[in-house]
Amino acid sequence: MSKFIIALDQGTTSSRAVLFDDKGNCLAIKQKEFTQIFPQQAWVEHCPKEIWESQVAVLHEILELTEVKSGEVLAMGITNQRETTVIWDRNTGEPIYNALVWQDKRTAPICEDLREQGLTDYCKENTGLVIDSYFSGTKIKWILDAVEGAREKAERGDLCFGTIDTWLLWNLTKGKAHATDYSNASRTLIYNIKDLQWDEKMLQALQIPKSVLPEVKDSASYFGVYETTDGAIPITAMIGDQQSALFGQACFEKGMAKNTYGTGCFLLMNTGDEIKKSPSGLLNTIAWGIDGKITYALEGSVFVAGAAIQWLRDGLQIIEDAKETESIAQNTEDKDVYVVPAFSGLGTPYWDMYSRGAVFGLTRDTGKDHIVKATLESLAYQSKDVLDAMQMDSGIQLKKLQVDGGACANDYLMQFQADILDVEIERPDLIESTAVGAAYLAAYAIGLWSMEDIKEKRKVDKVFSSVKQDIWRKAKSSRWDEAVKRTLNWVEQ
Repeated sequence: MSKFIIALDQGTTSSRAVLFDDKGNCLAIKQKEFTQIFPQQAWVEHCPKEIWESQVAVLHEILELTEVKSGEVLAMGITNQRETTVIWDRNTGEPIYNALVWQDKRTAPICEDLREQGLTDYCKENTGLVIDSYFSGTKIKWILDAVEGAREKAERGDLCFGTIDTWLLWNLTKGKAHATDYSNASRTLIYNIKDLQWDEKMLQALQIPKSVLPEVKDSASYFGVYETTDGAIPITAMIGDQQSALFGQACFEKGMAKNTYGTGCFLLMNTGDEIKKSPSGLLNTIAWGIDGKITYALEGSVFVAGAAIQWLRDGLQIIEDAKETESIAQNTEDKDVYVVPAFSGLGTPYWDMYSRGAVFGLTRDTGKDHIVKATLESLAYQSKDVLDAMQMDSGIQLKKLQVDGGACANDYLMQFQADILDVEIERPDLIESTAVGAAYLAAYAIGLWSMEDIKEKRKVDKVFSSVKQDIWRKAKSSRWDEAVKRTLNWVEQ
C-alpha cells in the first residue's frame, strides 16, 4: 500500500495542496486562485470563507486521486501566508470581517500611536519586530474597533483570532482546535519571542483580550485530525510560509540562508538559538520550534516581488504570462530604467509605510519591454538591499544563497541576482520549498524522516555565478539606491 504526506500551502493569491510519497517525491500539485479585494487605496482584504473553500477544494482534488484513495495518508502539514488576520465567532465559526492581508496599510495610524507611546524599542527587543502595519497586532485592534459589538464579544470570550494557519486548522477540525505554532505567533507583534508567551504589554497597548488568542505549539506537533470518509488524517505540522521554505531548503545550520521569490521576497538566515541584534531593521523571528527547542532567524522582507510581475500582467496588461518576462529581459537592451515597486510601502531595511511605487529613467524611446525588464530586476535589487543588511548585522559573509519560489525558475532573474550580489545562487530541483518544508515537518513529527534524511532529500538543479565586474555592480546599485530615495515618504503621514 502506498503511503503519502500532504502539504496545504495557503498563499496570498492561491491555495494549493501538494502530494508527496513516503520517499519525499512530489507527485501532484492542485491549485486554486481566490479573489483579491481592494476596498480603498492601500487596503487589501481576502474573504476568509473563500480561502477555506479554495483550500478544502484542492485538498479534496488530491484525496480523490486514484492512487491516494487506494493508499494511506500518514499526515498533513499546513503552511500559510503570514500576518494576514482573521477574527471569527467562536460559537458560529463565522468571520466578523474580511481577513486583513499582510499587505494592508490601513493601520498605519495605529502604528504611529504605538510609537508615540514609546514602544518602538520595547517591541523590537521583545517581539523581534518593528512597529509596522505589516503585522497582525494592529490589524486585530482595527477589526475589534471597526466592527460594532466586536470588542464586547471579545471580552466575553466569544471571538477567536487567528492567522491563516489557525483559521484553516479550526475549520479542518470543525472547531475542536484553536492553535498556532511558534513561527506564526512570532509574526503578530504581540508575541514575546524570548519568554515564548503572548506579550502582556503589547496586548494592553493594543487592547486585545487574551481570550481571543490561540494556543501556541511546536511547529512539528499533533494539532488535531481532519475526518474524511476514508478515515482521519493527523495534522502534525504548522509553520509560516517563509520559515517553511527555510526548513524545506534544509537550512538547519547557523548562517545558512534562503530567499523565496513569491508575492513578496523573503530572505531568512538561520541564527540558531541566538536572537541577533539588528541595527539595519532586520526582523528577529522564530524559524521553528521542534522537540521543545526554538530555532531563531534573521529576516528581511520585500513586500512586492512576484506581485510586481502580476501588476505588469493584470494592472498594466503589457504581458500575458509571467513566463514571458524571461525572454523579454534577455532580448531587451539596458536603458538605465528603474522600477521601485513600493505599492505597499517599503520593507527591510527602509520600513517606510508611506513610500509608493515609481518608474525612473523614462525617455522618449522607452518601451514597455524596458519597463518589464526593470520590474523583473527590481526583485534582485530589493533582495540585495536585504542581504547587505543581513551580512552586516550577522557578521557572516555569504558564499551561497539558496533560492525557491515561482520566480526563481526565471534564469535571467537568477543570473542578474548572482551578478548584483556577487554570490552563488543555488536553485533546488524542487522549487516549491514552502510546501516541501510543511511536508518534511509533518513527516518528522510522526517519525517518518529524521533531519539527516531531510538533508539528503534536497537536490540542486542549477548554480548561477556572477559574470560581472565590480564597477558594473557598483554603478547599478548606486542608481537603484538613488531611485529608492526618491520614493520615500511619498504619502504624507
